[in-house]
Amino acid sequence: MNIWRQIGPKLTRDVDGLYQRGQSRILFGAAAALVFLALMTIIWMIVWNLPQTKTIELIVDGNIETIETRVTYVQELLAEQGITITAHDWISVPLTDKLHHQDRVEIKYAVPVTIEVDDQSSQLFTTVETVGQLIKQVGLQLGEFDIVQPGLEELLKPGDYVRISRVEKRLESETEIIPFEIFTKQDSSLSKGKEKIEQEGQPGLVEYTYERVYADGKLVEETLVDTKVQRQAVDRIVAVGTRSDVTILSASSPNVETVTKDGVTFGVKKIIEATLTAYDSGEESTGKTEDHPLYGITYSGTKVKEGRTAAVDPEVIPLGWWIYIEGYGFRRAEDTGSGVKGNWVDIYFDSREIAEKFGKKKGVVYIIGPDHPLGE
Repeated sequence: MNIWRQIGPKLTRDVDGLYQRGQSRILFGAAAALVFLALMTIIWMIVWNLPQTKTIELIVDGNIETIETRVTYVQELLAEQGITITAHDWISVPLTDKLHHQDRVEIKYAVPVTIEVDDQSSQLFTTVETVGQLIKQVGLQLGEFDIVQPGLEELLKPGDYVRISRVEKRLESETEIIPFEIFTKQDSSLSKGKEKIEQEGQPGLVEYTYERVYADGKLVEETLVDTKVQRQAVDRIVAVGTRSDVTILSASSPNVETVTKDGVTFGVKKIIEATLTAYDSGEESTGKTEDHPLYGITYSGTKVKEGRTAAVDPEVIPLGWWIYIEGYGFRRAEDTGSGVKGNWVDIYFDSREIAEKFGKKKGVVYIIGPDHPLGE
């Protein structure tokens, strides 16, 4: 007990010292471990955030290229590669997206094209590949018969001109008047020269139906597809008289009237309205030259004389008879002519010039008879 009292306190002090020193070492080790852990965390974060090399597949207008890069964002990749895009161009991912290993970035450059439709032309930029895709992109509706040039499957190239023709097919009808025909038939119950309408003519009506093709409002093709007669034409039928009412005049024929002309009163067998012309002895009128033996000789054998001789149709005015022509006086029917037919009187003049200027006229002719009213 005495020994313990002697060594106990000392031993207790030594043990407490050792404990204190042990505690200090444990605390130091723990602190060191914490410092090491924090340092490793910082190093790991720095390493983690350092740019890493990534393999990117870059496709520009169909050209594929595999590149290695350390940039983080898509827009940085484009800047690194010297690629500039506009609002018209197409890119497969947003410019602000982060890049990851083995990402794929595709770019299509827009090309300028011109499109014409409905009489309007406009230029635009597009990244689609075919004409058909372009039309779909701009929201154009094609009609069944519309024509697109170049074709819908054609690949677009910069500067291409795409034209859309609006084509429309219509069935259109038109009516046309069919003129009636005129037929004549002889009628012996009518006097020669008289006509009578036995059946009035009526025009017909026909309807034509056409298939018409319009391109941009202009007619480019027309096909007749149907013909329908709506009303048949009715022919006009005219009866033409053939009965001869010519009165054969003779010296014994009674006078139908007594007239006074140029102060001379005389009886007439018949009064007619005739066509008046003039002729002379020349070749153009008679067909005879001056050396012809019958030059200046009438059909009745007399010598032509201005103021007396006239050519007539003997079936109307007997040869040798005297007539009075209103405005030209007394004349004798001494001659005939190939063109003098019916109520026609050709008056003789010595002058070719006067005969030509005379022309053709209408006049009243009084048929007197074989004797001159004054006994000449």
